[in-house]
Amino acid sequence: MRENANLVTVTGLPRAGSTLLCQLLAQHPDIYCEGQSSPLCNLLLGLRRMASDDQFMLSRLDNAFADSYSHLRQAMTGFLRGWTETTPKKIVIDKNRAWLHCIELVLELAPETRMIVCLRELGQVYGSIEAQHQKTILLDFIDHLADFDRMGRADMLFAKDKVIGAPLISIHAVQDLPKGVRDRLYFVRFEDLIDKPTACMQHLWQWLGVAPLNLDPLRLSKNLVPESDSHYHMKYLHTQQEAITRPVFHEIPPRIQGQIETACSWFYKLYYPERIQPHCP
Repeated sequence: MRENANLVTVTGLPRAGSTLLCQLLAQHPDIYCEGQSSPLCNLLLGLRRMASDDQFMLSRLDNAFADSYSHLRQAMTGFLRGWTETTPKKIVIDKNRAWLHCIELVLELAPETRMIVCLRELGQVYGSIEAQHQKTILLDFIDHLADFDRMGRADMLFAKDKVIGAPLISIHAVQDLPKGVRDRLYFVRFEDLIDKPTACMQHLWQWLGVAPLNLDPLRLSKNLVPESDSHYHMKYLHTQQEAITRPVFHEIPPRIQGQIETACSWFYKLYYPERIQPHCP
């Protein structure tokens, strides 16, 4: 990657403001951000799997490991940099919820990479997905969840390989990473972005190392490449806004909300400590 450009990825939970965040980031003159989900992360993971299973590659590793591994590193690094070196701007933003899952891989190839992790209270993440499902009840999910009842859908959405559970596992694993890796992560809570967008973005500009930019939360530019919502069967909309407004609060059945908070108590302790109710003596 050219010396004046840094890769910054946007990752984290679904329905947690990544589209809005990218919309705000794209307004900065030193930042290149298309905003739609990128295939780059998946392609890097695919290259690793392909190289690991290729018989010619394996035979070369047997006979010349150091040289062959060096060739592989240079090839994958070149692929990553070739993908991101498309602009003279200082920072390139790449959005994909799987980036946190492969943080060690991308830092091996591009140690300067940083990640912005989008968070939201988990009940509202589930509630946002369920509310959209009710609006599109005649269409199934891409992973066929429509036939479950609400509790069943909640259980499946939080499963380790599903849309909430998969990134949640990666967020949970952050605490096991070395401090030097954790220092490359910046966590943005959706609620903070909505309630105090100016202060939130000013702090983020500083972390990114770009000049402060005064944003008008009531006048936003729709400047992103549209996401393919039909790919998600219209269950996960990615709508650009003209102004930052408080979203609808989703009423969650107490049984489901309680199960979420119990199963993911670590998440609330780390990122939403104000929601933890003190025990009565």
